[in-house]
Amino acid sequence: MEPQVVKKRGRKPKPKDEKDQQQQSSAKMKEGKKIQQPSVDDKYTQWKSLVPVLYDWFSNHNLIWPSLSCRWGPQLEQATYKNRQRLYLSEQTDGSVPNTLVIANCEVVKPRVAAAEHISQFNEEARSPFVKKYKTIIHPGEVNRIRELPQNSRIVATHTDNPNVLIWDVEAQPNRHAVLGATNSRPDLILTGHQDNAEFALAMCPTEPFVLSGGKDKSVVLWSIQDHITASATDPATGKSPASGGSIIKKAGDGNDKAADSPSVGPRGIYQGHEDTVEDVTFCPSSAQEFCSVGDDSCLILWDARVGSSPAVKVEKAHNADLHCVDWNPHDDNLILTGSADNSVRMFDRRNLTSNGVGIPVYKFEGHKAAVLCVQWSPDKSSVFGSSAEDGLLNIWDYEKVGKKVERPTRAPSSPAGLFFQHAGHRDKVVDFHWNVSDPWTIVSVSDDCDTTGGGGTLQIWRMSDLIYRPEDEVLTELEKFKSHVIACASKP
Repeated sequence: MEPQVVKKRGRKPKPKDEKDQQQQSSAKMKEGKKIQQPSVDDKYTQWKSLVPVLYDWFSNHNLIWPSLSCRWGPQLEQATYKNRQRLYLSEQTDGSVPNTLVIANCEVVKPRVAAAEHISQFNEEARSPFVKKYKTIIHPGEVNRIRELPQNSRIVATHTDNPNVLIWDVEAQPNRHAVLGATNSRPDLILTGHQDNAEFALAMCPTEPFVLSGGKDKSVVLWSIQDHITASATDPATGKSPASGGSIIKKAGDGNDKAADSPSVGPRGIYQGHEDTVEDVTFCPSSAQEFCSVGDDSCLILWDARVGSSPAVKVEKAHNADLHCVDWNPHDDNLILTGSADNSVRMFDRRNLTSNGVGIPVYKFEGHKAAVLCVQWSPDKSSVFGSSAEDGLLNIWDYEKVGKKVERPTRAPSSPAGLFFQHAGHRDKVVDFHWNVSDPWTIVSVSDDCDTTGGGGTLQIWRMSDLIYRPEDEVLTELEKFKSHVIACASKP
């Protein structure tokens, strides 16, 4: 087995093994060390005690292998107390078993259904009863990123440690058993065009079936998978139309057929302007021709495919270090978020990006103590976004709260401007998270636990209490009604 090359943002995966004696002894050692190092464990214990107060719903799911990506798929059904929805994860292994792309079904409990004592009583080492594995795809190489196609809920794209983007029809792919020596599942389509590995930067267009990627070749590459999707395609196996209007055509053989090559498609455009690895890309929510990218050259670049393959605007020194992530506001396409190894999140306005070529952010959000790995705007409120980092925190911010003085003596003076909720349920780097478009204010987040709990990962699905984000006067009115109800109940004999 070849040793893994450790990436800047990756690390060698370690499995969680409940029977591992070493892990138990290291846990005992940790107990002994607690007095000298109160940090992670004490903070976590404090957080766990507050779960019934802070959360409307919370679910913890232990992962044997770390997952570097977590994404919501389509909602499958709605019921009285919960909704069923697809969830995409991965298993990043050490080679003793294959790397996989996992399609799970998740039961998302509706707001104000879960009892407070129920959500706080969970076992960190257990799997969640709300997450059930539905299908396993044996992935050629580790899955660094997963992105779903908005126009067709069956289609996802993945990034691994090679130059290609792999496209999967998750409904048509056969369910595989991930054992050592099993052949890889065959992608339904391969997107070619990068000259070097493209590992992290991956995006799907909200308006057209376009895919965007960035890589170590310093390039941003754009594809259309239009030619390979047909709205009226029927499944050749059943003769029936697929559940959600179309699949990828040009199939050859089944998923186990090694000889049958996947069809491939070349790029619509290759965009060059970065001077180092491109770490993240995203489309403008209102235009398939406009997109932006960030990289290890500390630059944010805006592109316009109608104008050509050179940068439309290049923002030098957008941060003081490598940029890891970028997101474009779906409600206001002037606003772009970036996250960096300098521990900060910055918000840029495309109408006023630079001064003498150097980036001038509208705001700098400084609440993380380590590199920011993921940023995403909320689909529910235009001024709200989340950021996750190597410090194990997932922060929820509201830029409208910046600069508003709230006279509350109980409020810690050190609270960063704009920060209004901190999810501290992970005990190691939070590598990915995703807001749920179908279930407001519901987030899935995943941490890679190689540094703290001896390997594996932790997946958490959660929704903060609506008392935290609703308008203050509305909340106070409700609490006043509740208070009078409690007093009335207490006064009864």
